[in-house]
This record gives sequence, C-alpha cells and structure tokens, in this order.
Amino acid sequence: MPAERLEMRRVREILRYRFEQGLGHKSIAVRVGAAPSTVRETLRRAAVAGLSWPLGDDVSDAVLEAALYKGAGTKTGHRRSPEPDWAQVHRELKRKHMTLQILWDEYISRYPDGYRYSRYCDLYRGWAMKLPVTMRQDHAAGDKLFVDYAGDTVTVVVDRLSGKTRQAHLFVAVLGASSLSYAQARWSETLPDWIECHILALEFSSSLAVRQPCWFPTMPR
Repeated sequence: MPAERLEMRRVREILRYRFEQGLGHKSIAVRVGAAPSTVRETLRRAAVAGLSWPLGDDVSDAVLEAALYKGAGTKTGHRRSPEPDWAQVHRELKRKHMTLQILWDEYISRYPDGYRYSRYCDLYRGWAMKLPVTMRQDHAAGDKLFVDYAGDTVTVVVDRLSGKTRQAHLFVAVLGASSLSYAQARWSETLPDWIECHILALEFSSSLAVRQPCWFPTMPR
C-alpha cells in the first residue's frame, strides 16, 4: 500500500516535535492530526533519506517531498502539474465570498491535468505558512470548537406557493484541524439562539472538543 503523503508543513512539524521536544509518535499524531502509524512512517522515511533537524534553508517543500517519497507511486513519464500562482491565489482569497473551491474550479478548468482539489489546498497552505506572521498559534487537532455567525444572512423560502422569503442568520461551528463542521440557520442572533446553537453543535460533535474559545458578542437578549 502506498504511504500516505502528508503536506510538507505537517512533515516539518513532525520533525520539529520529534527532535526539538522529543515527543513520542502518539503525542505528535495528536498535534499534527495524523495517525501514529503515519508519523512513524514519516520519521522512518526521514531517517532513510538522511534528513537531520533543523532542515537547511535550501530544503524547500519540493526538495523535502522528493527526499521522502522518491519513487513512491511515481509513474514513468510523469509530468509535473501546472503550478498555480500562489501569491495571486492569496490575494483572491481576500475578496468577499471567495473560496479555495472556487479558485480550484477555475484552475482545473484551465489545466484539466492539474492538481486535484485536496493537493491544491495542501500546497496553498504550505505556501501560506511561509508568509510573515505577527503571532503564531498552534492548535492540536480536535482540541477546540470554533463558533461564529457567518458574515452575511441567507435567503430562506418560507412559503413555496407565494414565494415569500425571509433572511436567516447562519451559525457555524468547526472542530479545529478537522473536516467536522456544523451549521444552522436561525431567524435572529439573540442570546437564546446563540446558546441553543452551542448546545446543538456540541451534541452534533459528540462534545469531542476539549475547549471552546470564549467569545461573548454583544447581542439583543
């Protein structure tokens, strides 16, 4: 079975946790959101490739990936997928309602043999991790439940016969570093709605989150 390929950002985190902090496979797995077996295999590949920590400045993500997965699942005559302009992608994402899904749809329509969506997202996040930041926060997978109302309201048809519509507020909850999300439309953002949405979100996620960042918006009661 081909080894699971992690994005290079997580590979670097695995190496850092192992060699800077001396963490075990299970502890690292929780922090990077991967299986312990994947962490173990990644470290094995790093040892076989002769990689040491810290990695040199000349070890780009492409060089690191080639060293770890050289020959794994590579077909003869394999052609490199067209590389997106990540700086332009980053600028586009600052536009209202723009998403990686929309940008990937445009990319794949232009380059049908390009990166698949999951790989496209991994590469963008790896690129974005290199941008200067004012404060870095490490979030362990599944550790926190992030909640908020979406910026815009959504139109809901309340009477199909008359076509009458009403604007609803969209509550969203996401379990950090996972694909588990919960959303619900509410008629208002009052305190009772806010509390009930939290209860339903926790029930939906089976209360997997260890913590929930506290934020109490100003809202009508």
